[in-house]
Amino acid sequence: MRNTAVLLISCPDQKGLVAAIADFLYRHNANILHADQHQDAAQGLFLTRVEWDLADFDLAPSAFQSAFQPVADRFQMNWQLKLSAQRPKMAIFVSRYDHCLADLLYRYQNGELHCEIPLILSNHMDTKWLADTYKIPFQHIPVVKEAKAEAEKDQLALLRHHHIDFIVLARYMQVLSPEFIQHYPNRIINIHHSFLPAFHGAKPYHRAFDRGVKLIGATSHYVTEVLDDGPIIEQDVARISHRDHLDDLIQKGADLEKIVLSRAVKWHIDNRVLVYANKTVVFD
Repeated sequence: MRNTAVLLISCPDQKGLVAAIADFLYRHNANILHADQHQDAAQGLFLTRVEWDLADFDLAPSAFQSAFQPVADRFQMNWQLKLSAQRPKMAIFVSRYDHCLADLLYRYQNGELHCEIPLILSNHMDTKWLADTYKIPFQHIPVVKEAKAEAEKDQLALLRHHHIDFIVLARYMQVLSPEFIQHYPNRIINIHHSFLPAFHGAKPYHRAFDRGVKLIGATSHYVTEVLDDGPIIEQDVARISHRDHLDDLIQKGADLEKIVLSRAVKWHIDNRVLVYANKTVVFD
């Protein structure tokens, strides 16, 4: 894997942005490998992702901020610098369904997900065998309505202990409190078993079956305080016919869920996602 840096920027759209970024990198001997951009005319925003090889780059990461800040100030940039050498720490939350967890762990083992997984958290014991198979620490924290706040405090303590950077809800069938979510803004990725905004909330396959839909879908999104309403990262669909029963919808949906979630997680890890106005840009 190449040793690279990624610069993610959002700012008011204006002339000279691309030239200023490219000139700064050129002056510090950067070899740009990928550059992508998007203009949102309605919002008046410019968003970009630039990746370059660090082999001959003459700025140390610790010196980048002070050197780049004058450019950022000039164009009112919100920016982030990410390094490929830094593997983010991901915690996985799961309940009883294991298909999304199994897919993530397989992709992690074969090197597709460039991260660390120090912890799997669950409110049930059903998936412990899978964590043990991949030799990932598993923590069981039961969640009951009367003591949900206490359970979340225990979860947060574990996340802090393991220095977790972001969380993936791999069919974790609990609604996180606003207080919990505030600790990880735009750093909690959920998979919802529906093509949002249709059939949000509980039992979407049952409601889709009752409605006689011809397509079912899955949606991966960042978690916000409003249930199933966060910025969408990835979606996909499968066709349904009148011959499909509820169990068929659930089976076909499970295949969609694991693929859609893994794509979203990989794009997050690869620093390809920028969030704005409750939606995302996912750069190629």
